[in-house]
Amino acid sequence: MAETQNPSEPPRGRRRFRFKSVVALANRKLSVQFAAIVLASSTLISALLGIFRDRLLNSYYLDTYPTGIDAYTAAFTIPDFMFFILTSGALAVSFIPVFNQRLIAGNKKSAWELSSSVLNLMALLTLGASILIMIFADPLVRYVVGPGLDESGMILAINMMRVIAINPFLFSISTILSSIQQALGRFVFYALAPALYNVGILIGIVWFTGGINIFGWQIFEGGIMGVALGVVLGAVLQLTVSLIGLIGLGFDYEFKINWRNQGFRSVLKLLPARSLDQGIDYLNTIVTTNLSSRMGAGALRSYNQAYSLSQMPVNLVGVAISTAFFPQLTEELGEGKDEAFRKTFRTALSTIVWISMPIAIIAFFARGYVVSFIKNGGDALISSILATLIISIFAHSVFHIATRGFYAQQDTKTPFVVSIIAVGLTILLAITFTLIGCGPEGLGWAQSIGAVVEVAILICLLQKRSNNKLLNKDFWREFGKITFATIVTGCVAYSMTKFFPLMASDDSFFTTFPKFCLISIVSLLVYLIAGWFLGLEQVKPILEKVRRILFGTRK
Repeated sequence: MAETQNPSEPPRGRRRFRFKSVVALANRKLSVQFAAIVLASSTLISALLGIFRDRLLNSYYLDTYPTGIDAYTAAFTIPDFMFFILTSGALAVSFIPVFNQRLIAGNKKSAWELSSSVLNLMALLTLGASILIMIFADPLVRYVVGPGLDESGMILAINMMRVIAINPFLFSISTILSSIQQALGRFVFYALAPALYNVGILIGIVWFTGGINIFGWQIFEGGIMGVALGVVLGAVLQLTVSLIGLIGLGFDYEFKINWRNQGFRSVLKLLPARSLDQGIDYLNTIVTTNLSSRMGAGALRSYNQAYSLSQMPVNLVGVAISTAFFPQLTEELGEGKDEAFRKTFRTALSTIVWISMPIAIIAFFARGYVVSFIKNGGDALISSILATLIISIFAHSVFHIATRGFYAQQDTKTPFVVSIIAVGLTILLAITFTLIGCGPEGLGWAQSIGAVVEVAILICLLQKRSNNKLLNKDFWREFGKITFATIVTGCVAYSMTKFFPLMASDDSFFTTFPKFCLISIVSLLVYLIAGWFLGLEQVKPILEKVRRILFGTRK
């Protein structure tokens, strides 16, 4: 008798393609505005997962085992450095403009050859780097990133670094696949990847630290080394979702490096300057890790946590918005639309300034609450370091769109030269502040000063290159209004923290989070009202949306 099918179920053939249909739906090309929303939302989710991750780690180890958490933090430094210098954002900003040129010209074959060649070359380079890190982990920890750790901390850092060393290889492949999706205006799976990375680490913290048993056999004893295994799991999950994002894009992969492809050669010409730029920037991290490891147990982790907190709004605002606008900037220049490019750049920069300034000022006055999210009951040292990094939130946010103004013009050399100047200044200040006894806070001040100098130089050079047409009088008038509204917001945020101070009894997330939300909401409402009185364009669509929700009418 023939097998019958439940009429309530979809046909089997249709079920076979359901997965592809869902992927195709998620992989639709997005507008710049919607892409920015998707990226910002995913960054927020990833940041929240990161906060939960750090809260668990700090609760388990910062007070009870500071040597172990310092070793874990130091173990990341060299693998991350190799990823940043070889791939990371260096590849995206070098690859996307060239890839887009091929697509605009209708030469898909060349575009896919370019993609395959870059993928294969980077996989080989990062695999070699991963192997070298495993081999030389001992001297790298002892003499470069953790000279101030005690012997047990050094041994732990060495072992964890050898585990995490595979990450540059895994990250490079997922970054290239994500860059292809980004260049084609597909951002959903690109946006999901960082969140899954944090999920992997959380699995390591919650389950792997207790040991791994399979059929009664204990194959791993557990401890903080389990977190390192979770890091690798997160990298594998990130690569998996990047692979899924390729479905339906027509990627024609070839297992070879086509050295004759002109696009590939163009990328290779652009890549070294940007890669060195990334490496120079990350040199800051190596120096601060080295210096903070000498400041006592827990200092390395405290600085790392404060810096990570300062980078969350940068990633949420600066990176997300710049990433969303970058393909459009490259397209407009590729089509010779210089005025459209300048207008798009001003829009992106104004949006970043408008969002990052109030976030920075609220974070400064409510930093005690912010730190309590990653460590139960807060931490005076982390809070103090975060205060010195507040200025860098604004500067680093602007930095991402400023550099993309050069990268869209296929100029990676200018940002590199500027980075050398800024990083040199930052390192000099960090060493100086350390020698005169400023502690971890001195490292924060060095970072903020260097960030301001770097972004100021970049903006001035962009303005000069455009014959002073890039940032016009309207932009600077708007910038002044945003600054005034931010000052008003800062006064309100300060007053709110006095009305709702952080108490010793606020030792849980559920007691601190409502206060922080109240301080933030009231301060942001004042910011919007001040912006409305000042006539800021960014406020109008928000108020219109609120009006329609409340009253169902249009202006």
